[in-house]
Amino acid sequence: MATSLNFFPETSEPKTTHLPDWYSPETRIYSSTYSSISLPTDPFLDVVSFIFSHQHDGVTALIDSLSGYSISYSKLLPLVQSMASGLHHLGVSQGDVVLLLLPNSVHFPIIFFSVLYLGAIVTTMNPLSNMMEVKKQIVDCGVRFAFTLLENVDKLQKLGVHAIGVPENMDLDSEKTGFLSFRKLIGGQFGKAPRPVIRQQDTAAIMYSSGTTGVSKGVVLTHGNFIAMTELFVRFEASQYEYSSSKNVYLAVLPMFHIYGLSLFVVGLLSLGSSIVIMRRFDASELVKVIDDYGVTHFPVVPPILTTLTMRAKHVCENSLQSLKQVSCGAAPLSRKTILDFVQALPHVDFVQGYGMTESTAVGTRGFNNEKHHNYSSIGLLAPNMQAKVVDWNSDSSLPPGFHGELWLRGPAIMQRYINNVEATNMTIDKDGWLRTGDIVCFDEDGYLYLSDRLKEIIKYKGYQIAPADLEAVLISHPEILDAAVTSAADEVCGEIPVAFVVRRHGCTLTKGAVIDFVANQVAPYKKVRRVVFTESIPKSAAGKILRKELKSFISSRL
Repeated sequence: MATSLNFFPETSEPKTTHLPDWYSPETRIYSSTYSSISLPTDPFLDVVSFIFSHQHDGVTALIDSLSGYSISYSKLLPLVQSMASGLHHLGVSQGDVVLLLLPNSVHFPIIFFSVLYLGAIVTTMNPLSNMMEVKKQIVDCGVRFAFTLLENVDKLQKLGVHAIGVPENMDLDSEKTGFLSFRKLIGGQFGKAPRPVIRQQDTAAIMYSSGTTGVSKGVVLTHGNFIAMTELFVRFEASQYEYSSSKNVYLAVLPMFHIYGLSLFVVGLLSLGSSIVIMRRFDASELVKVIDDYGVTHFPVVPPILTTLTMRAKHVCENSLQSLKQVSCGAAPLSRKTILDFVQALPHVDFVQGYGMTESTAVGTRGFNNEKHHNYSSIGLLAPNMQAKVVDWNSDSSLPPGFHGELWLRGPAIMQRYINNVEATNMTIDKDGWLRTGDIVCFDEDGYLYLSDRLKEIIKYKGYQIAPADLEAVLISHPEILDAAVTSAADEVCGEIPVAFVVRRHGCTLTKGAVIDFVANQVAPYKKVRRVVFTESIPKSAAGKILRKELKSFISSRL
């Protein structure tokens, strides 16, 4: 697979000479270039029944990368049913909210499905959250039960939540008495739990997201949302390739408590029979070994992990990483240099980008390449059954292909509402069902969508516009810089100036002046970094997005 800048089509100037049939000039609505997919119409279908109704020849479902412990597809549903019976005996019933305060593990999908099997509702959190954050979410969505790490059990019990400690792998740490409750729940001692009537419109999960603005809000996702996600995102993408999905091996590094990881590794892929190798915690030093040992074929990532993989790929033997077929990236924009570095390091691997939000159950767009056409810079084509608008952020008028504007989405995967927040719901979803994403995009003539952070995270220096992602790509290429982020600081003369937050390698003597000079030698004069802040880490969300608000807050208070 050749690497050429022709793989990065320019979209900065509108080039549309005729309007394609997937865009309506009358309604100003974009439709998917793909044919519509028939979704299940049974109103009483739940996502657990839907996932396990699909026939496939998959053998191994879930594998713990560290221990090698695995769960077969033949045992998966019985384990879900056993856990559901245990939860029913414990008192979990339809409509109860169960918190999963857990890292990635082979247990995560089993617990998730067992809760939904009873008509109860899952809410997830980053296991590194502090107890103030946990308490806020518990109160907001009325959590009654929780699954968590052993060290958090007593803390949650003090908050009035029945907490169950979860072992790291399926040997259940038999010597530890703290896991007795979990062993009893999954041990199949309670007979078969009764199934309540569950509708597609019933709530399945409450996933927290900052949305387009403001504080974190509880996104209410229904069984129907997850069914649509599985069909329009996971199963549809699999149908575009000739190879058997049951032979695919996915590496799960993305957090299962986030919609990106949840949609793939906890829900959708289990309908296809694919194997999922689960890393409990991301360990860059073990990454290549895990891929090689388990024959990983597919690796969904976020930008920082893509950069790590690229760097590792440059220093492996020629037989390493040969099992990889595809790497897909989402959650944040990528610079051209980051993409090109990856394609050059692993030319045999298909690379695609995608776009989705918690509010759209991860459904939005997805890239697709073939032998004749490669488009690495696009976030892909609109998913089947989804509609879009590109709206001018000043006039609210809808725009045709070739013009940048805010992306609005509509379709069966769009969230029901924000929990306990009517105002935020009405600000995000209009009366016609359009979700305002807050992201600036542009469609080209072929229906490919391009995401730009330059209008959301823009630095205006003396009238010039600077994209932080471009400067971040330059900074990360420095051998003594582990991570970096760029934001703006106000300046009386220039308007705004770029400020770089830099994480240095341990023991290095890199100076602020050296960082400024390094960037200056690689960018146009107006793009030069004007200030440098050395820091121990870059603040990021669970999905890998740089939390630029925190950087700006630091600048406001310190600089």
